Amino acid sequence: MTAVAERQLPAGPKPAPRHSITTATAGVVAAGTMLIFGMLAMWFRFRDAAPLRDSRRGDMIRDWLPADIAVPEVATNTLMITMVVVCVMAQWAAYSAKRGQRQHTTLALAVTMFLGLAAVNAQVAVYIQMGMGILDGPYQSMFYAVTGTVLAILVSGVVFSLVAMFRAVGGRLSDADLFRAHALYWYFIGGAFLALWFVVYVQK
Repeated sequence: MTAVAERQLPAGPKPAPRHSITTATAGVVAAGTMLIFGMLAMWFRFRDAAPLRDSRRGDMIRDWLPADIAVPEVATNTLMITMVVVCVMAQWAAYSAKRGQRQHTTLALAVTMFLGLAAVNAQVAVYIQMGMGILDGPYQSMFYAVTGTVLAILVSGVVFSLVAMFRAVGGRLSDADLFRAHALYWYFIGGAFLALWFVVYVQK
């Protein structure tokens, strides 16, 4: 038996770990980034093509944002702060899952999901406060196109958090690839909203 054991080949190397979910999420993030920045480029194009008009200070500005429309800055700034906290919570979930801390992982995912829902609610509140129709003008149409796209991505992030939370509750913390992909997706959402916030809500 000893001679037979000595003639046996050693065990082969373990297969490399697969990161299919993270890879797929990275592809979605790349496509989403191109979509968002392409839409913002169109926003700049429409804004630069708008005619000039006199402002209240007496100088000439682009007649892009209608004079009777005011952007609710408190709500939009709160939205931006919320997105920063959401990214922190998503990273906490990935950190806790890697260390096998199910309670912390579940809590972090729950907070991420509910903050995402709060961000959706805040964006809807912005729509209500601005009180615009989609077909009221080129600004209104582009505003709803850009913010509506980011809102749809935000809703998909909430669904991702819900799925990840169910996995954590079920004790599937060994699937660290899922939680890394979840954090990556929320980083993408935060970056997309940062670009939206600066171009649409700050620069107007």
